[in-house]
Amino acid sequence: MLRLLYVMTLTVCCLPLIPGLGGVLLSAASYLPALGLNEPNLDGWHAMTSWPGSGTALQLSLFTGVTATLLAILMTFLILQRCWGTQGWNRIEKWLSPLLAMPHVAFAIGFALTFSPSGWLFRLFAALTGETEPYLWSLVQDSQGFGLILALAIKETPFLLLMSLSVLKQMQVDRLLTASRSLGYNASASWLKVVFPQWLTKMRFPIYAVLAYGMSVVDVAMILGPSSPSTFAVLVWQWFNDPDLTQVPRAAAGAIALFVACFGVLLLYRLAEYFLVKGWQSWQFSGSKTYSLPGKYLFGFVALLPVIIIPVLLVWSFALRWRFPSLWPTRTTTRFWEQEVGNLLELAANSLILGLVSASVALVFAIGCLEYRDKYHKSVPQLVIAIPMLIPQLSILFGIQIAIYMLPGQWHVPATIWAHILFAFPYVYLALDGPWHSFDQRLTQTARSLGHSAWKAWVSVKLPIVLPAILLAWAVGLSVSFAQYLPTQLLGAGRITTLTTEAVSLASGQDRRISAIYGLIQAFLPLVFFGIALAASRIADPQRRLARHADKQVSSNELISTKPNH
Repeated sequence: MLRLLYVMTLTVCCLPLIPGLGGVLLSAASYLPALGLNEPNLDGWHAMTSWPGSGTALQLSLFTGVTATLLAILMTFLILQRCWGTQGWNRIEKWLSPLLAMPHVAFAIGFALTFSPSGWLFRLFAALTGETEPYLWSLVQDSQGFGLILALAIKETPFLLLMSLSVLKQMQVDRLLTASRSLGYNASASWLKVVFPQWLTKMRFPIYAVLAYGMSVVDVAMILGPSSPSTFAVLVWQWFNDPDLTQVPRAAAGAIALFVACFGVLLLYRLAEYFLVKGWQSWQFSGSKTYSLPGKYLFGFVALLPVIIIPVLLVWSFALRWRFPSLWPTRTTTRFWEQEVGNLLELAANSLILGLVSASVALVFAIGCLEYRDKYHKSVPQLVIAIPMLIPQLSILFGIQIAIYMLPGQWHVPATIWAHILFAFPYVYLALDGPWHSFDQRLTQTARSLGHSAWKAWVSVKLPIVLPAILLAWAVGLSVSFAQYLPTQLLGAGRITTLTTEAVSLASGQDRRISAIYGLIQAFLPLVFFGIALAASRIADPQRRLARHADKQVSSNELISTKPNH
């Protein structure tokens, strides 16, 4: 059974690469017999390079993606070095799940309603300064992409913090800090010179994922990024939606160019990491032993913005008239909710079906691969796990779409589910990898020595211990599926609509009330499942059950001891 799950996982993660890369390469070479393009040529590449602003768009993608990633790495490290091991770290761990539950599109819609020239933040400034006209400066769709950078950095910081949990535990960071402090280094210097080089190396793949996403993101860039010119990923997406099908080679060439640019940036980052950690090591043991790094209240800033966004979305969804610079709508109504409730139920049902199926299948695959690793000491290659996270979605989904069109029949629904599983599996696997590593195998070995079968030992001993992690990983898979825009839009061919696809479409329509409704529901749905997973994990936690049992035992003993002796 484990071998079958292992093979199926490799098939699901690797098989799409063949039609994905093959389809996009043939399309970029202008070889599409279905469209009458029977002779390979470079017309698509010429059309891409000659498009006005394509070079500027590529530079903008490089700038926003790299800057947002570096900012997220910096904020993550500053938070870790100031809060790890303190009482505040327990609160940070509790906040990570709700922060990760908010999809990128919902966050982008709330960010736009907060930081637009007539947004709530500028209304607050106007109330304090007495200004009566909307501000001209804005972080939404600014020409330099600073708003997009800030939004991506804040949204990706909780993900890097979550990935850092298992990394720091494997590093035994407390021992490293104790040893470095015994040599005269203070806390900040110990983190910078001892922990940081090892942490940066072990965080390579999560940082790769953040970097690749920042360069190739489409939905968030359409809402917050500059529009003239747009980022290169948005430009390629616009080429894909061109009604003139003879321009498909131009879009395919752009998808390959985006993949090459992303791969080149990842390679440059790997070289920079090697130079910083291995090539230039003098900074790690020379210089001052005392540093003072900020970061104590940085997580409050990272968490404050998503917390503010939810009430902003809620107020905007009921606003009928909201003149600037009023802090509260002058007139409210439920008309927009009544207008959209029927459509919301249908879209939420579609999102739930896709999310439940893809997250459950990805969870089964991840558990099967981890158990296969424990039994046969062969793990899924890191490249297989990283492929869906590192390759720009546009670069692979377009080729899969071309391959699907060549098949007889309708394959839109299975292809969309397959794509959701493909992109949810790495996050589910990474969420379970740490708990599986930390599980003591001697517990199941002891159960086997007492005569229990392997299945009964797993169910009776291991499952109760790892069940909280399984539930949280399942919630992570659901949130990843809920946030998928390009797989649903491309492979669904417009026949499968979800909350995310509709929210992105409405966000570009400038109807703030409707956009706020869809953003609010999209943020609320994964939050519900994270809440269910957290509540179920707390109930299923064996340590809590033992503690409750011990409390009951103590109370019963006290009751017996207080009875009079006859």
